[in-house]
Amino acid sequence: MATVQTASRSITAEERKVIFASSLGTVFEWYDFYLYGSLAAIIAKQFFAGTDPNTAFIFALLAFAAGFIVRPFGALVFGRLGDMIGRKYTFLVTILIMGTSTFIVGLLPNYATIGIAAPVILIILRILQGLALGGEYGGAATYVAEHAPHDKRGAFTSWIQTTATLGLFLSLMVILGTRTAIGEEAFADWGWRIPFLVSIFLLAISVWIRLSMNESPAFAKMKAEGKTSKAPLSEAFARWNNLKIVILALVGLTAGQAVVWYTGQFYTLFFMTQTLKVEPALANILIAASLVLATPFFVIFGTLSDRIGRKMIIMAGCLIAALTYFPIFSALTHYANPALEAALKNAPVVVTADPAGCQFQFNPTGTKRFTSSCDIVKAKLAAASVNYSNEVAPAGAIATVKIGDKVLTSYDASKLSKEEAAAKEKVFSKELADAIKGAGYPSKADSSQMNKPMVLLLLFILVIYVTMVYGPIAAMLVEMFPTRIRYTSMSLPYHIGNGWFGGLLPTTAFALVAFKGDIYYGLWYPIIIALMTFVVGMLFVRETKDNDIYAAD
Repeated sequence: MATVQTASRSITAEERKVIFASSLGTVFEWYDFYLYGSLAAIIAKQFFAGTDPNTAFIFALLAFAAGFIVRPFGALVFGRLGDMIGRKYTFLVTILIMGTSTFIVGLLPNYATIGIAAPVILIILRILQGLALGGEYGGAATYVAEHAPHDKRGAFTSWIQTTATLGLFLSLMVILGTRTAIGEEAFADWGWRIPFLVSIFLLAISVWIRLSMNESPAFAKMKAEGKTSKAPLSEAFARWNNLKIVILALVGLTAGQAVVWYTGQFYTLFFMTQTLKVEPALANILIAASLVLATPFFVIFGTLSDRIGRKMIIMAGCLIAALTYFPIFSALTHYANPALEAALKNAPVVVTADPAGCQFQFNPTGTKRFTSSCDIVKAKLAAASVNYSNEVAPAGAIATVKIGDKVLTSYDASKLSKEEAAAKEKVFSKELADAIKGAGYPSKADSSQMNKPMVLLLLFILVIYVTMVYGPIAAMLVEMFPTRIRYTSMSLPYHIGNGWFGGLLPTTAFALVAFKGDIYYGLWYPIIIALMTFVVGMLFVRETKDNDIYAAD
């Protein structure tokens, strides 16, 4: 793309309105999206209670995962529309779909009322949410960037990057306010619907603002010149000169950005609550505080990218994160749960098993069952935050685990009935829990022993990495592609990176921990992806800040 230089000027009232409207709408989109995660336990009871446990579990996982899985398809559908008919109307449609789907959830009868139709409709609504979110981000980023002065695209688009965090806060505030106002019992019964229903007011405000806005200048200019694309999908992905940029945008930018983002804002919560056994309320407060402190840095790094370039900031974030994840997460253990750190050092655990019976427990859909004696004991130890070493047993032998001076024998559930497997599981789980406790492994973190300021500092640093990779990336993706196919081209790599590479992080990390027997081993997934992005980005991705985004081709 051509380069252009323009003189700096102050922001206009129209530009402020564009930033506010686009960011506000995207905050609402993320608010709607996060409600599912925040209310997952209550939603499961309301909509999956009438099915058998396995079916309920599968439906619950599908309802959670569907929104991530379909995001790239939403990027294709709405990206095509955005490049053909315009940015304004397309991302107006996305917020209508998102907001309406969320409002309907608040009205949807539960399983006790309409049976199996309830979870089926819920999953359909979740899919619609994911599709809409797949189109919303690309539209908002493109719209803002095409309104921005040349030397302020990073600063303008960085406001959109704050919206995921702000959307999470808004959803938590509405949920907390409702719970406090009506009480836990009423909230679990019917009050959980209120946050979904409230979204209709947020939707109305956003639609009203967006209807009053004009089409982006870059698209309007291209349309007036008759240069709009007739087939954005084939131009974007069937022509090598553009497809290679799409691939580079995925591998050399968004994949690394996604794993750094999910590690800093999602995996840390999982690690704090599930691995370090920190009280969930305290973990949420600490992570929320780190987000509040770090959120301004989205704009700081976005603005800085207008001066020194986008690429080096994103690459630096990926590299620094990859190099420091192990010491930071080790320090989190030291400051958040020192008793666990001591147990990991002083009470070694050994699993002796036939390697042929040990699988890599990657289970993104939740439909696969791991029934070998090796898989059962390793999954339980990983869930209990117990490190272990591996020794080889004779072929066909039942796995054993040595904890201190105790040796426990696992069981093979592959040929057992549900009832028999459940009985075995109950007995073995108690024996294992007692042995782990006896070896000094704490069942939960002692908050009185926690160094909260240091934990907050470490969490803050992890979110700073997020702001480095995420703050400048919207502007860079916009600048990589020509106007006529920009919406389509930038949306797909962004949502594959964030929806798939990022969305699979918790599942992959757990599988790695269970495979190796090391609570930190799951960090290799974001580290390897971030380093891959750093290498590819440094070698093959060009700086974009001086590109002319008005160029149609």
